[in-house]
Amino acid sequence: MSLDFEFKHEIKTDKAILLIHGMTGSPYELKKYGQFLYTQGYDVFAYCLPGHGDKVAEIMSVTCEDWLKASYDSFLRLRKTYKKVFLSGLCLGAVLCLAIAEKYPDKVDGIISLSTTLFLDGWRMPWYSFLMPIGLSTIVRFYYTYPECEPYGIKNLKTRRIVQKLLEKSDVGMDNYPMTCIYELLRLSKKTIKALKKVTCPILIIHSLEDDLTSKKSAELVYKKISSKNKTKIILTDSYHMVLYDNEKDYVYKLASEFIKACLNAVEWSDFEHISKERVQIC
Repeated sequence: MSLDFEFKHEIKTDKAILLIHGMTGSPYELKKYGQFLYTQGYDVFAYCLPGHGDKVAEIMSVTCEDWLKASYDSFLRLRKTYKKVFLSGLCLGAVLCLAIAEKYPDKVDGIISLSTTLFLDGWRMPWYSFLMPIGLSTIVRFYYTYPECEPYGIKNLKTRRIVQKLLEKSDVGMDNYPMTCIYELLRLSKKTIKALKKVTCPILIIHSLEDDLTSKKSAELVYKKISSKNKTKIILTDSYHMVLYDNEKDYVYKLASEFIKACLNAVEWSDFEHISKERVQIC
């Protein structure tokens, strides 16, 4: 079953948004976000990364180069058709958005980087995580998986239970993190960090103070190292890793919409905090 989606308007538009999902996830986790962006007047696209969206075995032979190629190809296809192309990614997807902007600095019109995962240093990481480098550098990485568990990246208890049930279905995402996947994510992160200065496009960085998978160190590093003149960093205070589904999701959606509008109007905003959470109501 394909989890890819394309939301295209009947009346042709020249503006598109490419969404990239997170590690061991699928485009399903971006669907509501994509539908919202579609209602704002953009064509929206999301595709499954190699090795994702199915059983764990599918990801064992996939490398970060496979993820990069798939992301580059998707982006370049859109660039051939649309005058403006924006990127938005969650977790691993955010890192891939940065990688695209590094490779094609003059072709990306803006990035919305959500829960950027350059480091696995969130508060939920297990006490034995200091042993991870040993496992990652040996054949052990092909045999071990780190189980997904509470709180599933979500602070809101009701939503967390819904996600927990969905994870039991293998067609919407994996319920564990294969160590091979972690190994490739960290390889990709190292490559991306080295070239962050090549990122010059407008960027909105959204990260949670209580992110359980990756601390705000990732967001801070991106903000510090990129060359973008138009850059904004928002730190959420009532969410965990899955910011598109947690307590501040409406605020995140609104920020994304206002950021893209600002880019299209060539407006450089240094602070988006004027968008009140209390005034935001998104269905």
